[in-house]
Amino acid sequence: MASSLVCRVHPVVLFSIVDSFERRNEDARRVIGTLLGTYDKGSVEVTNCFTVPHNESDDEVAVDIEFARNMFELHRRVNPLEVIVGWYSTGTEVTEHSVLIHEYYSRECKTPIHMTIDTALKGGHMNIKSFVSSNMGVPGKTCGTMFTPIPFKVVCYEPERVGVDWIQQGKHNPKRMVTLYSDLQQVAASCNRLQAMLDAALAYIDDVLSGKIPADNTVGRTMMDMVTSIPQLKPEEMEEMLNANLKDLLMVVYLSNLTKTQLALNEKLGIV
Repeated sequence: MASSLVCRVHPVVLFSIVDSFERRNEDARRVIGTLLGTYDKGSVEVTNCFTVPHNESDDEVAVDIEFARNMFELHRRVNPLEVIVGWYSTGTEVTEHSVLIHEYYSRECKTPIHMTIDTALKGGHMNIKSFVSSNMGVPGKTCGTMFTPIPFKVVCYEPERVGVDWIQQGKHNPKRMVTLYSDLQQVAASCNRLQAMLDAALAYIDDVLSGKIPADNTVGRTMMDMVTSIPQLKPEEMEEMLNANLKDLLMVVYLSNLTKTQLALNEKLGIV
């Protein structure tokens, strides 16, 4: 069972781990924490995490278990579907202290995942690995623990995908900053992208009709499905529908601004 597991991690987990590493104590060599998520048909989906305070030296390691349990209880009140699925540590090594920490998480869940994140970016990128443990040794003798790598992948919900794509635009900015567009700018950008895709589709159709490129039946059927999926509306009906939606939007904006103004007045009157 363990060897067939697949670890699926959401970007918010990686962001939280990097943030905890940046906020660590000056004398801390690494950061550890609890991974939260769900089990589903041979995969572990990690959707959340939190940092657990610990002290570590060459000879011993101490983990604040009471803090970890209290944090999990608080998280469970917010999202009762998330359970403990393992733990993480920054760095690239699995040490003998990792075995001791893993023993605690083995009591909290059936098959805990151990995930390591290279926050030092030694290879120029964030190296991420996930492991499960198994006992090894001779029967009747002292047993050891072996960490076996399991497949790892980053998955996103649609809102997370939008956020990640937007953050990645900072790679091309010398200041590593990204400015959010206004609602009108986003609509204009979406319209421009739609116009560019329509131009590309029309150019492809013209090239096929003129014999410049061979026809592709798969592309043709896909385009036909797209055309037939669009409801046939008269221009007058389309304009009326857009105007009605625009009026609804303006009414919502008006009521929102009116509510903000009323709250601001009540606050000023309350202060006086």
